[in-house]
Amino acid sequence: MTSTNRVEIEIKNHIAHVSLARPDKHNAIDLDMFQTIVDTIKKLKKNRSIRAVILSGQGPDFCTGLDVKSVLKSKKGPMKLLFKLNPWASNLAQKVSTYWQKIPVPVIAAIHGRCWGGGLQIALGADFRIVTPDASLSIMEARWGLIPDMGGTLPLREHCRIDIVKELAMTGKLFDGNAAQNYGIATHVSDKPLEKAQQLADELCQQSPDTVAAVKKLYNKSWLSSAGSALMRESVYQLKIMMGKNMRIKTHNQTHEPEEHKNFDERKKW
Repeated sequence: MTSTNRVEIEIKNHIAHVSLARPDKHNAIDLDMFQTIVDTIKKLKKNRSIRAVILSGQGPDFCTGLDVKSVLKSKKGPMKLLFKLNPWASNLAQKVSTYWQKIPVPVIAAIHGRCWGGGLQIALGADFRIVTPDASLSIMEARWGLIPDMGGTLPLREHCRIDIVKELAMTGKLFDGNAAQNYGIATHVSDKPLEKAQQLADELCQQSPDTVAAVKKLYNKSWLSSAGSALMRESVYQLKIMMGKNMRIKTHNQTHEPEEHKNFDERKKW
């Protein structure tokens, strides 16, 4: 297990278990946690042996959002979060959400307790969100007189109707896991989100890692692009997969007894 003062990582059977590790503060995000999450994502991106990531929060809550008192302790705090040279790129605050999509494996967020403001923005960066029925979620920035600015706008425009998102963001209202699924924010609702996340991760690990990585990249780049671009990517990615060993291993495994199954090679670079 790799541990920092804000995030813990444990890799077992090709699955990276990442947990927000500030339970005494309900995993509220201070500057150190922002940076540690980004550093963790960069580290996982380089690890071509992992097949999935499960993201969770230690203690009673997934994450209660920004640690406002800590961030505002220094006048430079907000600037460290918001500053960027390229206005079209992610700043530090946005990277804790958007950078999960740079990892070429599925990221599964297991959400319990409170998942408010910045905590929800982090979870929105995952590919899948599994939420307890009694979880408390909120796009809470309006309660502080702010707008949501941590990158969650990108996945919300794909998962939800615009009128629903406007209402949630303008009011800062709380909603539970069942409502989150109805809105399109939660993928699944489960009383045991970590167990459900593990089951999904295990299922994904049975597939060719090249296929899973290519599907993630294909849909991320094509969901809102032109039809021509989507068709082009389908063809190019398929050719790349067919030239690799993992497709042949998957075909072999499909046609042989389990004891004859071969392990997949290291994932291609996507």
